[in-house]
Amino acid sequence: MNDLQHQSEAKRHLEEWKVGALFMEAGTGKTKVAVDIVNASPCDFVLWIGPLQTIRTGNVTNEVARQGGFNMPCSFVGIESIGGSDRIYLNTVEDLKSYEKPFVVVDESLKIKNAEAKRTKRLLEIGKIVEYKLILNGTPLSRNLLDLWSQMEFLSPLILNMSLAQFKNTFCEWTRVTKSNGWRTYSKEYVTGYENVDYLYSLIRHYVFKADLKLGISQHYRSKAYYIDEDSREEYARIKEIFLEDEMLEWRNNNIFLEMTQKMQHAYCCTGDKIDQVKSILAEEEVDPSKTIIFCKFIKSRELCERLFPECLVLSYQKDSLGLNLQEYNVTIYFDKVWDFALRTQSTRRTFRTGQERDCLYYDLTGDVGLERLIDRNIGKKVTMSEYFKKATKEQLKKDL
Repeated sequence: MNDLQHQSEAKRHLEEWKVGALFMEAGTGKTKVAVDIVNASPCDFVLWIGPLQTIRTGNVTNEVARQGGFNMPCSFVGIESIGGSDRIYLNTVEDLKSYEKPFVVVDESLKIKNAEAKRTKRLLEIGKIVEYKLILNGTPLSRNLLDLWSQMEFLSPLILNMSLAQFKNTFCEWTRVTKSNGWRTYSKEYVTGYENVDYLYSLIRHYVFKADLKLGISQHYRSKAYYIDEDSREEYARIKEIFLEDEMLEWRNNNIFLEMTQKMQHAYCCTGDKIDQVKSILAEEEVDPSKTIIFCKFIKSRELCERLFPECLVLSYQKDSLGLNLQEYNVTIYFDKVWDFALRTQSTRRTFRTGQERDCLYYDLTGDVGLERLIDRNIGKKVTMSEYFKKATKEQLKKDL
């Protein structure tokens, strides 16, 4: 398989260094570049650490094999397993120590953005015993510049040569907000801006290659509104009222808010007009149902779509938005909304990737309740559910929902 220009540029850029970051959008062929860089190294073993789901399903191992495979022994480990299993972590460390020159690849490196997480701390320890390292991701940031610190620290502490606190004080403008609910006082720091970005770029530029996807085709985003039936609307309102009266909300418990929004969304997920809107989309002249993906959030909605639209490929966000290459499809319908910008972005990249020859169409279904508009608004701002909830008052929740 011949290299595309950006793939050749990436290999030339990173082969001269023992560590590097491939921040290439999904679909640009970063797996091929990673395989070629590893195979060109003098290493005798490669450990690929990536999202557990992509390894369990065989998506990543199949893609590596499709790109020619590794010319040395290899192992694939889920990044979640590194943090969640002492046995897997210790065995992984022992495996690496048994080779003279191991190479570690971390796929979807944003999963180690949280410097306080156990998986991140363990990956940083692994980084200390390995000389050759590569991280892969579509973008290095999902929240703010602080996401970058642990990724660069894994590659080498010498790249930034500063602690997380020093990094924050050097490159971020931030403020601390203190709130009290009468029982407890708590504080949280928020990044409000950036400074010295040119200096940061000068520190990392030798180790980073970034490429956007240019396919010569277009992406078209369309929205379809639907009406929620009265029974579903009443159930939505009932759940909302119960949770807004829960005193635990005052403690800013993310799990309470998540449970509330999940149950509210589930109440109307299969309303009749929503189904009718999908039928109207599939009847459009430029839409081929056999080339259409429907993304669902709930088991109930997935089973319904599989039964009503058997000609379409019905997928779930959590299980199927990562690691699948589906460029034979060009239409995506978001049947249920998801409050996770990264999952939403990953799902668009299942079709818009190298090998796609047709324009890609994306349809959002939006119900006529506050939660639907709230999710749209915060996805547009790249605001996570927890970030919104931490700042929202009970009065704001009543208004928005």
